[in-house]
Amino acid sequence: MLNAAFIVLVVAGLFGSGLAVPYLREGPAPPWPIGAAHGLIALTGLALLALTLRGPPRGVAQGIGSFGAIAAVLLALAALAGLVQFALRLRRRRLPGALLGAHATLAIGGFIILLVYVLG
Repeated sequence: MLNAAFIVLVVAGLFGSGLAVPYLREGPAPPWPIGAAHGLIALTGLALLALTLRGPPRGVAQGIGSFGAIAAVLLALAALAGLVQFALRLRRRRLPGALLGAHATLAIGGFIILLVYVLG
């Protein structure tokens, strides 16, 4: 199930990268349902990761036993930042760059730690 969580989060990350491009080019924002779909895909991956972490310990011998929990926390914080972004989009406000950057940083950080956990 860890591999499924990882694959779903890869898809969410690629989807999110595509959503960020219009903001970086200062173009029109994509429609909010596309962002909502990105969030739902990411939450599905986070739920799969949480279910995986309830299972037997993994990576303790390599010293990465806590990486799964760390990745889950970082991804959950990214989800909270994404929820704030979603609320702002529903109010038809442009997203602050710092919020977009924080969301991306948390998500990428969690993803990289999850990658090490999966490969470990």
